[in-house]
Amino acid sequence: MKDYLFTSESVADGHPDKIADQISDAVLDEALREKGNEAEQVRCACETMLKGKHLIIAGELSPLLEQERVRELAQQVVSERVGYDCDTLGFAIDDWKYLNIMEEQASEIGEAVNKKDGDLGAGDQGLMFGYACDETPELMPLALSLSHALLRRQKARRAELRLGPDAKAQVTVRYENGRPAGVEKIVVSTQHAKELDGKVEEVVREDIIAPVLAEYQLAAAKPELLINRSGSFVEGGPKADAGLTGRKIIVDTYGGKAPHGGGAFSGKDPTKVDRSAAYMARYIAKTVVRHKLATSCLVQLSYVIGDPNPLNVTIDARGGDEDAGCQIREAVLKHLGRDLSTKGIIDKFKLFAPNGWCYLDTAAFGHFGRAEFPWENPVEGCAFDSWCREQAPA
Repeated sequence: MKDYLFTSESVADGHPDKIADQISDAVLDEALREKGNEAEQVRCACETMLKGKHLIIAGELSPLLEQERVRELAQQVVSERVGYDCDTLGFAIDDWKYLNIMEEQASEIGEAVNKKDGDLGAGDQGLMFGYACDETPELMPLALSLSHALLRRQKARRAELRLGPDAKAQVTVRYENGRPAGVEKIVVSTQHAKELDGKVEEVVREDIIAPVLAEYQLAAAKPELLINRSGSFVEGGPKADAGLTGRKIIVDTYGGKAPHGGGAFSGKDPTKVDRSAAYMARYIAKTVVRHKLATSCLVQLSYVIGDPNPLNVTIDARGGDEDAGCQIREAVLKHLGRDLSTKGIIDKFKLFAPNGWCYLDTAAFGHFGRAEFPWENPVEGCAFDSWCREQAPA
């Protein structure tokens, strides 16, 4: 189709599923901090579930953290980072009924990952996708970028506007001849103070939607606005709904504009290629589009547990040379080389020693399209980046 509508959504950091993602990544960050210079020994696949006063932490973690420390991390995410208090939670955070069933990584998995020669095998089998397109400055799909931007704005303004931490946004973009041609509909649902009943629509329209449209040079757009269509939205978060790690993987990636392999990111250390290889796939795709070798690029990588190297590398590059995909794939294999291995990805982006960012930062508002993350930026000395620059049209 060349003429069509496409919709993407995002959720705020106070959405229950995103709280779960953030808690899982807070556990990973703490495990890495505790090990310090030996952080590469951490193995983590942390799952969080919360509903009302119930908090469950499960999965694998080597070495284990003290159970009470994990509880403290969860409380800090909910109260300090997200901003829930007794009124919005419906209970005091110390009243959580807490169950921690974390165990150390199974020895058979550990033996598959930790190679005797110091190399690292993939922590699981799986397929990962990376995508980039020239629809926005961050080289992300427009509908998703707008959805994330609306909720970042909601977070920045929520205290002053008396809005709550739980919120969702959804944007529908009209395409003509395969290119974005307008914004058709914007949906925003946001938790709010009770005294704001009847005033939410005006507040969201003027203080959240209008500035974001202006930021993306869409101030003249006249989309249909659908704001808090359920009516009053005072109760939110884990009081009103359950949260679970990994339930917002389309929000985390490309808003449905590109395929998803199915694996979640949050709570997983970088030997889990669900996460690290998805970051590499995005890096490849974005490098291609950044240098204008294509208007959109889709990358697939796949791995098997215990093997350091990918089983396949597939490139679908569109809007450029007819044979671009094949040429780019050959260049990836030639110039990235060992960078596609589990350890190669980890070393390239320093995933066991984040500098200036932490995994908790990734757990809300998307893992891609944000300049603070290393997979979003050129890596100094990267031969593949140099090759793409050389091939770039004049």
